[in-house]
Order: sequence, then structure tokens, then C-alpha cells
Amino acid sequence: MPDTYTTRSGDTWDGIAYREMGSCRHTELLMNANRKHLDTFIFSAGTVLTIPDTEESEIVAALPPWRKTS
Repeated sequence: MPDTYTTRSGDTWDGIAYREMGSCRHTELLMNANRKHLDTFIFSAGTVLTIPDTEESEIVAALPPWRKTS
């Protein structure tokens, strides 16, 4: 079962991705998992979002070429 996050007033997509998923690079993945909220830029309190699982390959794919080790 996917994790969920209940927003606090003032939360933003990238802030939630950073705190809950470990990196702002996961913002797109977070947004894709919560498409019905795409029109929201700054959340009010109480919105329940799905926090998708991240795979190591997704993290590596998001890195700039000089940071990739494989």
C-alpha cells in the first residue's frame, strides 16, 4: 500500500518531495501520482497525497551525467 502525506498550509510540491521522498528531483514523480491536484501550487492544510515508491534507477536517471557512477 502506498504511503500518504497530509499537507500543511503552505506546502509546495518540491518541498513535499524533498521531505517525504528525499530529493526535489522526485517532484515530477510525486505530481504524476497525484494528478487531480496538479492545479495546486501552494497547498492548504488537509490534502491527502499519495507518496509513490522511488526506485534507485529513478534516482540515478535524475542525476546529471557527471554524478552518475554506472
